[in-house]
Amino acid sequence: MTLHRYRSHTCGALRESDIGKDVRLSGWCHRIRDHGGVLFIDLRDHYGLTQVVADPDSPAFKLAETLRAEWVVRIDGKARKRPAGTENPDLPTGQVEVYITEIEVLGPAGELPMPVFGEQDYPEDIRLKYRFLDLRREHLHNNIMLRGAVIDSLRSRMKAGGFFEFQTPILTASSPEGARDYLVPSRIHPGKFYALPQAPQQFKQLIMVAGFDRYFQIAPCFRDEDARADRSPGEFYQLDLEMSFVTQQDVFDAVEPVIRGVFEEFGKGKKVTPKFPMIPYAEALRKYGSDKPDLRNPIEMQDVSDAFRGSGFKIFARILETEGNAVWAIPAPTGGNRAFADRMNSWAQGEGQPGLGYIFWREGEESGAGPLAKNIGPERTKQIADQLSLKVGDACFFVAGKPKDFVKFAGSARTKVGEELKLIAQDRFDLCWIVDFPMFEWSDEEKKIDFSHNPFSMPNMGVEEFLALDPADTDKLLSINAFQYDIVCNGTELSSGAIRNHRPEVMEKAFGLAGYGKEVLEAKFGGMLNAFRLGAPPHGVLLAGEENLREVVLFPMNQKAEDLLMGAPSEVTPKQLKELHISLNLPKK
Repeated sequence: MTLHRYRSHTCGALRESDIGKDVRLSGWCHRIRDHGGVLFIDLRDHYGLTQVVADPDSPAFKLAETLRAEWVVRIDGKARKRPAGTENPDLPTGQVEVYITEIEVLGPAGELPMPVFGEQDYPEDIRLKYRFLDLRREHLHNNIMLRGAVIDSLRSRMKAGGFFEFQTPILTASSPEGARDYLVPSRIHPGKFYALPQAPQQFKQLIMVAGFDRYFQIAPCFRDEDARADRSPGEFYQLDLEMSFVTQQDVFDAVEPVIRGVFEEFGKGKKVTPKFPMIPYAEALRKYGSDKPDLRNPIEMQDVSDAFRGSGFKIFARILETEGNAVWAIPAPTGGNRAFADRMNSWAQGEGQPGLGYIFWREGEESGAGPLAKNIGPERTKQIADQLSLKVGDACFFVAGKPKDFVKFAGSARTKVGEELKLIAQDRFDLCWIVDFPMFEWSDEEKKIDFSHNPFSMPNMGVEEFLALDPADTDKLLSINAFQYDIVCNGTELSSGAIRNHRPEVMEKAFGLAGYGKEVLEAKFGGMLNAFRLGAPPHGVLLAGEENLREVVLFPMNQKAEDLLMGAPSEVTPKQLKELHISLNLPKK
């Protein structure tokens, strides 16, 4: 039989049933080992590894001795059973090896800037500059394939849910979405620029106005923002969707099975929340100190101001004399010893806090130990223990002041206690919806009301009542919630969404309350407003999956938003600038 020019099998295909066959493989020399004059080469391709062997009797032995890591070769040979004791049960091809009769070098490799075999860590700049080498490594290769499988799964689940995939423009108009736009100069319209979309926000709303009912897209989004640990600078992809004639609950009912299904499919057997709880934003801050709570951590904070009001612990008693101030307790089950309490106290000081007050309960001191317990007395200490269901062997930490100022630190302390005491379950994905985000917030910088989350969300109140609001009634405005929601998993925000504002008069009023005149609205969102004036359905959106980090992106940028592989961004020629009617005014070095 005539063999294919490069391969009769892939490097992941051979099994015991192939023993005795003449085979041809092509791939990369992953690892080369010399065992007493016998050469063992792990040959690798996209599909797997096969061990190929040459000894001094092989006609290809001389050439085999010259091979080096990452050379690309074709080998011919005979599949045979590995000698007893040398089988590799971890490898699908681990029962078989190929005795080499012929080698052809298809592509020799120079000295490698980083090895492919072994998963040792290398500096980011080297990994990104030689990304094609980095991608040959098993861990990263598997991540990229996993990403593709997740996207396939999302697609099929969305289609099964009655959604249809649309593509929206990449060259569009600049809009104030929150981050900076990437701008693209227009050659035909001197001095004018396109913007790359931060999200397909306005287009998908127009798709609903056009009557398509259920849209989704695996959408590329571009944001010129500073790097963050959980976000790639430059560009990322997200599952983007929109629905017509829906309430918030309809969106949850459509999205939840998709997200749960993907976690169950790819979660390697970890438990997934069967029904995602809905937690109001204010409650999430009060219980967990975060609007991205990790629910695997069982600790819930409580307000214990009553136990300290007018007590012998003067610092807290004095703080509580100011209206609006509070004392919150962070229970620490099993943390009831002074060593742990002191460790947490010094951690708090390292975080720039004066310290972390505590009470702990141990054998013989059932009424509570530590300076705080002595100051407030056994009755108040028991009140705290009863409220938080604490017992001997447990501890409790306290933060005091204006909740708005300490809530972030309290959330960090809750997480730290959970980690230190190993209370955080590792075998599950805990998902929840965070709902009822405040519509407006007070901007200290500009001394005015501004949007707190997303200017396009529908307020959670009657239209007439909203239209009648007085811009001067700051307290009332700050109390309004919007139909906005985030989906959170294990302390990480996966996505955010909203019931979209589809009434032009409500949008005008909302922007007006935040100090944006009608002319700003018309200039920035005229196309969308005009469409809304011609009949728009109530629609809901969800953007899922912004967790696309360097490890799951084929060709990512570095933290400075540079593509080290292709050398972008790069300078352009004077001719290109002239065509675009752009002159550079660069900062002096």
